[in-house]
Amino acid sequence: MAYQSGTDVYFPYEIQISSHHWHSLDLGMLSHRIQSHGIPRILFFRQLALKLNSIRPDGADTVHAGELNLYATFLHACRHIIDVVVSGQGLSHALKQRGIDPAGRETRETARSFVNLFPPDAVLKGVADEQGWLEDPDLKDLRTGLLLREMLLLRLAADNPAIESFRELVDDSALVATSQYTNIVNILKSSLTDGPVIEGRQYTLIEALLAVINSSPASLAGQVGYIRSHWHSILPPEILSEAEIALDILNEEQRERGFGGGDPGPAPVLEFGGKTGSMRENIDHMGGGSVFAGYDYPEYEQFSPDADWMSNVVLMAKMVYIWLDQLSRMHGYPITRLDQVPDAELDRLAAWGFTGLWLIGLWERSPASQRIKQICGNPDAIASAYSLYDYEVAADLGGWDALASLRARARKRGIRLASDMVPNHTGIYSRWVIQHPDWFVQTDYPPFPTYRFNGEDLSHDTNVCLQIEDGYWNKSDAAVVFRHYDRRTDRTRFIYHGNDGTSIPWNDTAQLNYLIPEVRESVIQTILHVARNFPIIRFDAAMTLAKKHYQRLWFPLRGLGGGVPSRVEHGMSKEEFDTVFPVEFWREVVDRVAAEASGTLLLAEAFWMMEGYFVRTLGMHRVYNSAFMNMLKTEENAKYRQTIKNVLEFNHEILKRFVNFMNNPDEKTAVAQFGSQGKYFGACVLLATMPGLPMIGHGQIEGFHEKYGMEYKRAYWDEQVDEGLVRGHEMWIFPLLRRRWLFSGSENFVLYDFHTVDSVDENVFAYSNRVNNQRALVLFNNRHATTSGWIRESVFFDSARDGVEQKLARTTLSDALQFGFEENTFITFRDLTQGHEYLRSASELNQNGLYVELGEYQFHVFMDFNLVKDDAKGSWRSLYTHLNGSGVESLADERKQLEYAKLNSLFRNLLRLIPLSGARKLVEPAQDDLPQAIDDFLAALADELTKHQTDKNAARSSKLRRAEDGKSLAACFDSLQKLLAQKPKAADALMFQTRVASRFTDQATTRLVLAWLVLRSSSVNPVRYGLDWVLKQLLAKDHDRDLHYRSTQLLVALQELWQFHGKATVKQFNTEHIASMFMHPASRSYLMVHESEGTEWFNKERFEELCEWGALLVLLDGIKSVKSPVVICSRMASAELAISQTAELAKRVGYKSALFTKTISGIRARSISSAKKTAV
Repeated sequence: MAYQSGTDVYFPYEIQISSHHWHSLDLGMLSHRIQSHGIPRILFFRQLALKLNSIRPDGADTVHAGELNLYATFLHACRHIIDVVVSGQGLSHALKQRGIDPAGRETRETARSFVNLFPPDAVLKGVADEQGWLEDPDLKDLRTGLLLREMLLLRLAADNPAIESFRELVDDSALVATSQYTNIVNILKSSLTDGPVIEGRQYTLIEALLAVINSSPASLAGQVGYIRSHWHSILPPEILSEAEIALDILNEEQRERGFGGGDPGPAPVLEFGGKTGSMRENIDHMGGGSVFAGYDYPEYEQFSPDADWMSNVVLMAKMVYIWLDQLSRMHGYPITRLDQVPDAELDRLAAWGFTGLWLIGLWERSPASQRIKQICGNPDAIASAYSLYDYEVAADLGGWDALASLRARARKRGIRLASDMVPNHTGIYSRWVIQHPDWFVQTDYPPFPTYRFNGEDLSHDTNVCLQIEDGYWNKSDAAVVFRHYDRRTDRTRFIYHGNDGTSIPWNDTAQLNYLIPEVRESVIQTILHVARNFPIIRFDAAMTLAKKHYQRLWFPLRGLGGGVPSRVEHGMSKEEFDTVFPVEFWREVVDRVAAEASGTLLLAEAFWMMEGYFVRTLGMHRVYNSAFMNMLKTEENAKYRQTIKNVLEFNHEILKRFVNFMNNPDEKTAVAQFGSQGKYFGACVLLATMPGLPMIGHGQIEGFHEKYGMEYKRAYWDEQVDEGLVRGHEMWIFPLLRRRWLFSGSENFVLYDFHTVDSVDENVFAYSNRVNNQRALVLFNNRHATTSGWIRESVFFDSARDGVEQKLARTTLSDALQFGFEENTFITFRDLTQGHEYLRSASELNQNGLYVELGEYQFHVFMDFNLVKDDAKGSWRSLYTHLNGSGVESLADERKQLEYAKLNSLFRNLLRLIPLSGARKLVEPAQDDLPQAIDDFLAALADELTKHQTDKNAARSSKLRRAEDGKSLAACFDSLQKLLAQKPKAADALMFQTRVASRFTDQATTRLVLAWLVLRSSSVNPVRYGLDWVLKQLLAKDHDRDLHYRSTQLLVALQELWQFHGKATVKQFNTEHIASMFMHPASRSYLMVHESEGTEWFNKERFEELCEWGALLVLLDGIKSVKSPVVICSRMASAELAISQTAELAKRVGYKSALFTKTISGIRARSISSAKKTAV
């Protein structure tokens, strides 16, 4: 009867184990339990390794289950080869050829010794005794061949250095000492050297067996690898599959032992394959360098369209409980519910430019997670935000009603709320764990023999006991499963924790089994529930549920290894997996949400080169782009530029779907990674201006350094807001966020090479974007070094729009921004970061590009591009030559300074006559020079009016030449000193003098008084000739830093009022002057008159300031020729009375302009009537 491989196995687990070890290690009971429960073979080897290691002395080699299992596979393959090559009684025949009788006494005694020292499976199980097994008349000849095979393999084991760590199991020294074992095996080997030869090979059986050992003497993995490659054609598929799994188990074990895994390496450059076929299938990396080599699926193009608002979302992340606690501290009263978030906080977020608010941790959390955190040392902890009990808004946050309030108030301000959805797992104690325990990845046995579950019961349900493995509590292990015991059914199961395969399991979670259709549908229903309440959903750890990743983690392909310890033995073929998991889960989610909850933005947290797959094939609207943070932080600038280039060469649509961030809740804070100076703001500028969705972390703007744990209910560090960092955002970042529409798209996005003298500087990011005629150009030097160079030509991009064939092209800066290159055409633009404006020649820009010098971490955002044609006078050409590339605060101002250089110079010199002491004392030279300086300026102004000859200008010029001369105006100006020189006794007069002394005697204000005097008769707007620029330069004021900005507006308003009243025949400031403020556009503008909710209002501070100026200037005219102190003091008192009474009236009417003018007109009418009666 021929022996067939696998029909009569000698050792129960293939591996040779001596009788001594079988019994001393109590392997019989272990074997029975494993075989009776259908537990995978690897569990036997894990227990065996544990037992061997427990009796070994310190310092001895460690036995590893993976190597025991691999040796069993090695033996299985060798047995098959022996049985095939020398089929039937071939080994017995080989002995006979050398004169040894297989049935002789010598052979029988050796066989008896072998069975005694290395008993077969039937003897170990007690099914037969040694003698009965040997003398079975029906199987005697077969078992003789079987014993010879095992003796040959045992002797080969003695010569195999690769099994040194568990040598004691196969130690044949006792057999050598008590039998003819050595002699018989040597004769057998000698006989087999003559043949037979393996079919199709040129070597014998003994040569083949020795070749395996010699191929890699110190490595079982190498020997099994040799078997796979050299014996592939003569081994059955089941043994080859077993070899793949055994190698996977060993690799998995080695990762756990530190031979692989560990911290992630540098962020990889995102790469894509080619475009082929009508669906642009992308099966890149299959069998290549991909993380998922072998697991990949064809990638087709099926982007989800954006709703109109989605493209311009700017997302702020807030960890809800911490945010509410910080708001409580800020406002000084408890804020614990969502509906208690102040409107002012929402107003602030909206003003900053945020249109999305991600609320982290609002769902009902698993109390077991909280207990775990507390036991581990944080008594103040709450449950993790990602260990959920159910998708109900937490009661202590106010529940659904509180959410509805916040949602409505936020939406009113243009802010949409975002929520997490955690589809991969639930909390370790959750509604589904209790009600549907079969929905989770599990086994009926602990996957590793060292696991013990003696800790606290974490269940809040009396019917179920939940226990984390003991190693978690003492920090010796992070087990992959927890124990679930149902007291009602007396069933124990071991449910896997959630895991993404990169680090330790998430020990407060339970992993859902997506091979179960009911699970997939239940999760989709939960997603739809969330989508009906939140327009933006962030899917936590979304990459774990992509088919290729889910299979790699939980049901790995044989030969490719898995991501979670102990899951290799549960592997599946791709066909098997596709049968039970037929459709990409995320594709189904996207399509269902589009149909049943349309208008929901779906955002995926996905890494590991899957970003493009998630948006292009699975249809997510947005996907995390961790390369942005990681590469910019470490200044791997060439790698990030290459990532962008790869996207542009493949499909620019992917770029607009990235979520860019500088930190996220799992990472260190932004200031911890980027600092708070130039590098931070440079990266933040890229965040605000790259296509995609910018996401700002909790506390990022305020400059907080604390990394908040997911279980935090409050911040533990007492940090103060970094006001400088906030101010930097206000200057450079928020203005960009408010213009996201210009940057969010990718259709017109162009990335440029920054050319230095002899190379491309990869540290400089230079790119442009355009929406219709609105353009922007961004540069950032992400390196602590200076550089300079030219931007002209773009990198390659796919210019094809048919969605099929790739067509790489380049463009230029001039063409990308549609500048053209006509002669005498110039381009103006503004740098947001410095506030400067620049002028460039369109033809030069087209031919040479733009030259830029950049300091360490310096950035520029050039915006507000405009094309201007030069005028007949060549004023733009003159300005271009004059500036020579330099930037200025205002090109319009600079152009006027050039064109009206003489006029502005005279105006500047005139105002500079006012010393630091202002009106308190004009030094002698100033008193002497002032009349002449006024005359010179007025003459120049009249000349300019004449040059621009119009009827109106001619009238102005004539009027100006007839106006008071410098001496007269200087006398009027001297009235300021006259007011200050008085010694009033009346309270009102004294009050007015004090008002003048405190508000109108410094250098800046005195200069403005002088400017008004010399311009009032001309009615020329200072802006027309660039005089406003001089005012801004010379009117800086320490205690009123905005005066130089509003000076022109104030001056024009005062001119308007003076022109209306003419040369003041009324010598005192009165209600007529006040009423007229609300009649004229410049005055109304200065008063900030505006309508709100059907009522017209005016500004308190501006009103009081304009009244003071009006009163002062009327008084200056009125007293310039008055010498009587009594008259002067009387008019001062009247002016003060008018100011104080009108201020009180304005306050009384609530600064409502219609009511104020009506009231003051009534007062004026009564005053006129009273005056007439007095006259009569």
